[in-house]
Amino acid sequence: MAYYRRLGSVPHKRHTQHRTPDGGLYYEELMGEEGFFSDSSLLYHRHIPSAIVDAAAWELPDQATTPNHPLKPRHLKLHTLFAGQDGADAVTGRRLVLGNADVRISYVVATAASPLYRNALGDECVYVESGNAVVETVFGALTVGQGDYVLLPRATTHRWVPTGEEPLRAYCIEANSHISPAKRYLSKYGQFLEHAPYCERDLRGPDEPFVAEGVDVDVLVKHRGAQGAPVGTRYTYPHHPFDVVGWDGCLYPYAFNVADFEPITGRVHQPPPVHQVFEGDNFVICNFVPRKVDYHPLSIPVPYYHSNVDSDEVMFYCGGNYEARKGSGIGQGSISLHPGGHAHGPQPGAYERSIGVHFFDELAVMVDTFRPLELGEGGLAAEDPAYAWTWSGREPAS
Repeated sequence: MAYYRRLGSVPHKRHTQHRTPDGGLYYEELMGEEGFFSDSSLLYHRHIPSAIVDAAAWELPDQATTPNHPLKPRHLKLHTLFAGQDGADAVTGRRLVLGNADVRISYVVATAASPLYRNALGDECVYVESGNAVVETVFGALTVGQGDYVLLPRATTHRWVPTGEEPLRAYCIEANSHISPAKRYLSKYGQFLEHAPYCERDLRGPDEPFVAEGVDVDVLVKHRGAQGAPVGTRYTYPHHPFDVVGWDGCLYPYAFNVADFEPITGRVHQPPPVHQVFEGDNFVICNFVPRKVDYHPLSIPVPYYHSNVDSDEVMFYCGGNYEARKGSGIGQGSISLHPGGHAHGPQPGAYERSIGVHFFDELAVMVDTFRPLELGEGGLAAEDPAYAWTWSGREPAS
């Protein structure tokens, strides 16, 4: 995202001396992507950012996955995963729902502040279903709430601090790559184009540097292990890593609220790419927001039946009433997984009921992947086994 920001104290020229008030030197760190050939930022630290005093193994939450075999559409009720639980945090409390080699989707209901954390596997896009939090980062703090996407670049040290009385419900999309706005929305220099459904004004970056004090501070790091599998390490730093007095560049965390997405509509049903928000390697993120729907006199506003020949489709239902899924048991906090190789579409009766409807009051976040998704332990624990048979109304005899 080539949207330049500058916060705090930085020198006039990059890679030159930047002195503290008592004459010492601040330590410059370049945080950049794709081997110096993509977006980057320069951060100025009070202390040497490479210094650690300990490194120990950190046991990640269960990352195992089970193939979707036999191949079935699935309904996962995420709100059942944390019923009666309290005290989880938004990092170590995540439960893996779905995943493949490109992307992992987790869910968490958090009431406690997380440890300091960074994901060295890839960028994270965290959708806030409900609740409020401050996301403290090495770049500064973000205040986030319901409907916010929070984009955290790979290896950004941060922590989640829930605020208010309501728990933080977070839907976490973790990439093995970078996540960015759809390329077709951007000019060759990175500016949002006129046809994009959102623009730079809708993005909220940190307002000022966030400096914290402390010694012998632990940071949890998720990183690549054997054959690229996720593993964890706990670093201990001699000084708190939130010691940045200033930074500038085009790489930093930001938030974007789904209410600022401007839906693209038409006379007949529009395909899912018009709902796209972000993309990563081998997956895209879309959202379906409240909107005026098809206005051709013979239109059928709900989706036509379609076969995902190249992708798995994951829908997270997070508001309103999704017209195409009425009668299936899907509600707030549900996920539907419609895998490649299975023709899917509206539930029985929804096709006909939608005729003459002019507005859909629905909110859903969709992830389409181009490699098959497997079920994590959270997905297996939350499954509604009756969903696959809702189109026919008949359960298998076996």
